[in-house]
Amino acid sequence: MPGDRQLRNTQVNLGRNLGKCKDSCRRKLEAKLRKSISSSLKDSFSCLSCTLVGAMMARAVVQITLLGLLLALVTTLPNKDNWDIYSFHINSTVSSRYATTVITSRVANRMDESKEIEFQVRIPKNAFISKFRMFIDGQVYDGVVKGKEKAQQQYTEAVSRGQSAGIVSSVGRTLEEFKTSVNVAAHKKVTFELTYEELLKRRLGKYELQIHAQPMQPVKDFKVDVHINEQAGINFIEVKGGLSTKSLANAITKTHTDKQAWVYFYPTEDQQKTCDSCGEQGINGDLVITYDVNRDTSLGDIKTSDGYFVHHFAPSSLTRIPKNVVFVIDRSGSMHGRKIQQTRIALLHILNDLAEEDHFGLITFDDSIIHWKRELVRANKKNLDSAKAFARDIRDRGGTDINKAVLEGARMLNAHPREGSASILILLTDGDPTSGVTNIEIIQSNVRGAIADKFPLYCLGFGFDVNFEFLEKMSLQNNGVARRIYEDSDADLQLKGFYEEVATPLLTDVTMIYLGGTNLTQTNFSQYYNGSEIVVAGQITDNDVETFTPQVVAISGRRRLTFSETNATVESTGTVSDNRIQRVWAYLTVKQLLEKELLLSGPEKENVKKEALELSLKYSFVTPLTSMVVTKPQGETTDVLHKPKEGETPGLPAPPVAALPGIYGAFAPPGFGGGGGDGAGLGAGVSMGQPAHDYDDLLLYDAVLPDSGVSYRMPVKVTRVIGATPSHGFVGRIVPDMPVDDLLMAATTVPETEAPVSHRFLIKPENMSLPLCFDVTGDTRLKLFHHPNKELSVNGELDSVVYGGFKQIVIHVKADLQVEVDANEITVREGQTVTRHTGQDHITAGSLTVIRQDKEIDVTAGDTRIVILIHVKDGTKFLWPVLRQQPSDNNTEGILALKPAVYEEVQQTPSTKLKIKDQETDVTRSNAVDYSIDSHPTLDCWLMPAESALQRRLDDFTVAQL
Repeated sequence: MPGDRQLRNTQVNLGRNLGKCKDSCRRKLEAKLRKSISSSLKDSFSCLSCTLVGAMMARAVVQITLLGLLLALVTTLPNKDNWDIYSFHINSTVSSRYATTVITSRVANRMDESKEIEFQVRIPKNAFISKFRMFIDGQVYDGVVKGKEKAQQQYTEAVSRGQSAGIVSSVGRTLEEFKTSVNVAAHKKVTFELTYEELLKRRLGKYELQIHAQPMQPVKDFKVDVHINEQAGINFIEVKGGLSTKSLANAITKTHTDKQAWVYFYPTEDQQKTCDSCGEQGINGDLVITYDVNRDTSLGDIKTSDGYFVHHFAPSSLTRIPKNVVFVIDRSGSMHGRKIQQTRIALLHILNDLAEEDHFGLITFDDSIIHWKRELVRANKKNLDSAKAFARDIRDRGGTDINKAVLEGARMLNAHPREGSASILILLTDGDPTSGVTNIEIIQSNVRGAIADKFPLYCLGFGFDVNFEFLEKMSLQNNGVARRIYEDSDADLQLKGFYEEVATPLLTDVTMIYLGGTNLTQTNFSQYYNGSEIVVAGQITDNDVETFTPQVVAISGRRRLTFSETNATVESTGTVSDNRIQRVWAYLTVKQLLEKELLLSGPEKENVKKEALELSLKYSFVTPLTSMVVTKPQGETTDVLHKPKEGETPGLPAPPVAALPGIYGAFAPPGFGGGGGDGAGLGAGVSMGQPAHDYDDLLLYDAVLPDSGVSYRMPVKVTRVIGATPSHGFVGRIVPDMPVDDLLMAATTVPETEAPVSHRFLIKPENMSLPLCFDVTGDTRLKLFHHPNKELSVNGELDSVVYGGFKQIVIHVKADLQVEVDANEITVREGQTVTRHTGQDHITAGSLTVIRQDKEIDVTAGDTRIVILIHVKDGTKFLWPVLRQQPSDNNTEGILALKPAVYEEVQQTPSTKLKIKDQETDVTRSNAVDYSIDSHPTLDCWLMPAESALQRRLDDFTVAQL
């Protein structure tokens, strides 16, 4: 029919011309489509006007076709303008290198009708999801981990409905994506909470915690809190990643003590739109925290708890072992182009890194083998220059005979035994075997026989065309690992980075021995490399720590070394209540059972699979053997979460941690102000009724003898008096230098008098040294923060009781806006209008946003962000402010704006002196509770007068009125 022909011609012209539209027009079209149909149509037609040339005769048909096209596009693009993600928190706690991360997203449906609300996050591939829950209208919906077979029925039903049932998928090199959704009624809210766990792996001398943030829109209450607790001591900590640069740098703060570190990322809503990796959909990028712990050449770091142990073994200062290495490089036709170019570049870098005592070989293969030399040779300048010339001339061609190539590499290493050296075979390929022996099982059997457990095989799979499971199994069979090399501009750096991990062997034939231990994870390791770490976990027989004896035996060059318990630090975490050490054991055991299952067949394979499944279910790990069924309100469809394989398309409570440059807080008991000696008594975290030592009815107090200025830390025997209250304090005679057993103190109460309370503040140091601390006495009003350019002031009044912090904080913005905060309510005075808020509200007043939650109040004014923590001690609440984000211009003053402490220790005896800005001052080593952290740890510090710490008079930081 002519009409049909005209329609077909019109559609051909339309398709041809649509392809000629410029990218800018398409981008504009997509952006407009996300907002509304009506506005989109106008701009879309103008953008697509070029497509109408040559199609004027079919104008009516074209317009109808375009309208249908646009409507279809609108319905397929997600419209998130109807949702308000009003809070997005990521909280990660790391202890003994085991990270537990909780992502919490709170979303409101602002529409007058129900909407499908989506939750989508990315987590590390190495992690196991262990919990998912939703809170809707007062109800909690917990995800349930089941065996994959038991969950299969729900999975199949979801697929038959056309839904995305497999809601975890691999994304990029290191991440997996978790995605689900739920129907939320009009003007209702939903909270999503996802927990995942992972054991951080040490590579190149550091651990790396990767946190990906992509909330899908700018969020007013956006926070990333990281708390690291390592009893071995933290050697260094750094913050990297795309979210740590340029305009977001001032949204990151970190603080650390000897054994703990805190990192906070609190970008404002404006920053989430303007950074390099940001846009209208908010932040999309990574925050990467790298750190290492202190270590020595001993047996290492061993922790026990409730019948379980974990052993981190990474001795340093060992002599490097010469190595023998053969590189087997695929040069088949599929390596054409950038792959072969990047391989050449990487090989040249790697050859440069070989030490002269190393021996090496280099072969390339397609359907035949090309030798650089048929035997291994020393890595001297002459041989390296020749090898580099060979590498520069590698060209792609032919098929892929992996069997012949790997066997030849093994032959070269077997023909070159050297006592006191370590041998390594490295294969790089991008495809399946296509020449020679192509049966995968035969190849694996041949390679295993040729290597015979004498050295490891490392397989690098280039791109996604490679059979990665084949390479992974072949590596595991030969004590190595497989690593995917991603086709990207930095593939040569990926290759070089992997080589650097195995470039420096320090020990071979490592055997981990645990007398009194059972149910152990892997205990035999072919090699230990510089910058890596061996981790073993297990159970202690009958929980008998006294008879538990760890030992490590290994070869270093020509020497046999034994690391025994005489050098070890075996630390019992004892009071750890959330079985973190046990979960480390379970995590490692499941990981290694899954690897073992890959190597086995028949009944053995089924037994290992069954054991891994039982552990996964017991500890609620989502693994390749289990699925999480995401439960939803009645009547809604069920999602089933599966963990993909590679290549497929807890210890400490997690605190809402908080600490920034500037200020921490503590308190001292009434009547005892400065404190001295080795500690600060109650001011250092010893509370009323909690003895500092195991003496019955004794408390440690720091006291100052009247008229002498001499300070003592005294154990005080307390006689309880009916009617005495903590705020009344105690008075008694102090007799220094008497044995504790002979010390008697007659205690009486002072009925109506109260001595001023001392509040202790800390100033964060610039490096790993101790913070400075000073005391402020009484119910003083302090200037906390003042930014004259923004007309922003924050003042606070200290409490007058022993539990003190701040009883009230007042925020002034310009002349007509005042926000008063106490532990129970927030009062907003804007001009003549006064409003009071007692619930968990989002308050917007002028340029100020205030978000109140259970334990904190978040205040944002432009590019400044202050969090006011609410602490509770013995039923009494108090406030403690923390500057989470400094304004970019730094023209600020006040206690919260204090710069990090910089000092030099110039004298240790007879007393300690510190030098600050050319001024020397006497100090005593003390401690204080850090109230800028929700878990309020006790920190050691250098106690000094306030004027010395502030380098100004205290009066400069006080105000007459709030």
